Amino acid sequence: MARALQLARRGAYSAKPNPVVGCVVVNDGAVVGEGWHETAGQAHAEVNALAAAGEQAQGATAYVTLEPCCYVGRTGACTEALKAAGIARVVYASEDSNPKVAGKGAAWLAEQGIAVEGGLLADEAQAQNRGFRCRTLQGKPLVRTKIATSLDGYTALANGESQWISGEAARADVQKLRAASGAILTGVGTVLADNPSLNVRRDDLGLVKQPLRVVLDTHLRMPADAKMLGLDGETLILTVADEPEKAAALAAAGAQVKRVAVCDDGFVELGAALELLAQLEINDVLVEAGAELNGSLLNKGLLDEVVMYQTAHVFGSGAQPMFAVPELQSMENRWSFTLTDVRKVGDDLKLTYKV
Repeated sequence: MARALQLARRGAYSAKPNPVVGCVVVNDGAVVGEGWHETAGQAHAEVNALAAAGEQAQGATAYVTLEPCCYVGRTGACTEALKAAGIARVVYASEDSNPKVAGKGAAWLAEQGIAVEGGLLADEAQAQNRGFRCRTLQGKPLVRTKIATSLDGYTALANGESQWISGEAARADVQKLRAASGAILTGVGTVLADNPSLNVRRDDLGLVKQPLRVVLDTHLRMPADAKMLGLDGETLILTVADEPEKAAALAAAGAQVKRVAVCDDGFVELGAALELLAQLEINDVLVEAGAELNGSLLNKGLLDEVVMYQTAHVFGSGAQPMFAVPELQSMENRWSFTLTDVRKVGDDLKLTYKV
């Protein structure tokens, strides 16, 4: 199963919106087939592993990181493929959180006389598909924000200058975060200030499905000549403005423009925006924005994870903070994060927190 989890990771940048899955087929103590799910719409991990095993799949055990699917979508049901190949036993790590499958795949296999066991390395398997589980169980994507910060906790100088806070190695590492995300979310203020690309620009990551670029733009201030509109991949602008001419100009430049609900302060309602992204089958959202959007997500309880690249520099007082949140009057009201990972990336420190 540990090997199957390794194989599953190969689809981290290309399988979205599907979960990553790996499969190992073992017969008489020997591995006879391996496979993983690479791209949505193509063969699942089990089918690839069975094809590699061939006739040796007869009477074998299939180790799968996710409960085999039992319905016909863009591909056939993996449960039926396992039965047709003559698999005698299926061991899976995590139950599928998709309600079309949850528990049903394992039950169907058992009804066919195939031995079924679940739960082996379940925590590790679920960690691989946190975004998929979040979307299918909660109806919202997993939201993580990436923040480059100084040693004293600032993201830009008082005058807005911020390039570059982190080093080259950290910036290269961010490309992997982007590649693993279904969407990158920012605010129009960041677009106007930095004109970012928000795409994956590393050729050494293998097959990568470019993330959807999402811009929150309450009043449709997005320039039609923004850099990201001329790049591969799609850009979605979420707004509350009823401005047909501006929307048409942005559509002509290559953007999709959608109106969403407005919140009490007149801005895009963040919960509604995330629900829309979930409906678009976005599992993981990477936020690359300023203190206002980060603070709003934190304040509304919509932020799940913070990935911080901390540099060994001090910006001094008056610089721009990581989160724009209301002033607290009591220590009891402070937000609490849990540190889940620490590593050195070049000259910087990468800290991952669960909110």
